Amino acid sequence: MHVGDAGAMDPHLLRTYVAVARLASFSAAADELGYTQSAVSQHIAALEQDLGAPLLTRRPVAPTPAGERLLEHAAPLLLRLDAARADVRRTAAAPARGLALAVTATALRGHMAAQLPHAGVAVRVLPREAIPAEVATGAADVGLVDGVAAPSDPLRLPDVAPLTTRGVAEEPVHVVLPTGHPLAHRAGLRLADLADARWLDAPGAGLPLDQLRAAHVGGGFRPALRYDGTDLRTLLTLAAAGHGLTALPASLASAVPGAEGTVAVPLTAPRVVHRTELVHAGAPVGAAADFVAALVD
Repeated sequence: MHVGDAGAMDPHLLRTYVAVARLASFSAAADELGYTQSAVSQHIAALEQDLGAPLLTRRPVAPTPAGERLLEHAAPLLLRLDAARADVRRTAAAPARGLALAVTATALRGHMAAQLPHAGVAVRVLPREAIPAEVATGAADVGLVDGVAAPSDPLRLPDVAPLTTRGVAEEPVHVVLPTGHPLAHRAGLRLADLADARWLDAPGAGLPLDQLRAAHVGGGFRPALRYDGTDLRTLLTLAAAGHGLTALPASLASAVPGAEGTVAVPLTAPRVVHRTELVHAGAPVGAAADFVAALVD
């Protein structure tokens, strides 16, 4: 059993607690972590003794109020430890030849893709909030994350570890409407005119509704349909069928197969842009360094 010194929380105990709370089962956590169920029970008991508070109810297995508060701290603490381990290994390792790239569905566009090496590249499409952690823990060498921001303003990314972020592209935001929509003939649209419209909630494919709400500062933007995929053609098909509006960078709004039946109208107020940022940890090496240099230049 791992028990830390007084005043220091043992990460082994913390990882065990997070697994039990997530799976709502001591036995399932034991199977996942490769421990015996008795060891898991001892880990939880040791952590509760260290903190002086019960963390889990046993029947059913669920976090207590103190346990819920610990969970709020646990994810960033464990992520920081994973990031530190990855940073040390990255420093000690030989330069990698390939490039592992994590991107959002709307971040990697033509001029950026043209800078990728022609061999040894692995590209993964992930949710925006997952990319900083992927880079911090070494699962990806470089990330491309995007969102809505005021011109030249940086994106608000999760503070998961010391990361370097650089803006590499900004372009207008367009709203995608079905061709028969009453506003489809407009030369430009204001967010204030769209707050009460039907919207597609597509965090993996379109620009996030919470960022549009933040730009509007007036609520609204209630989703009529949720799409959990990352395929832009499917998103545009849903928009064309009248299930809701979506927002995309201008270069993608009308350039994706499946856009038939939609109109892309520029968003003119408030003044916001679609911003893409490059994210990496430490000094990139090998193909990652070449890719970063090409985008920054």
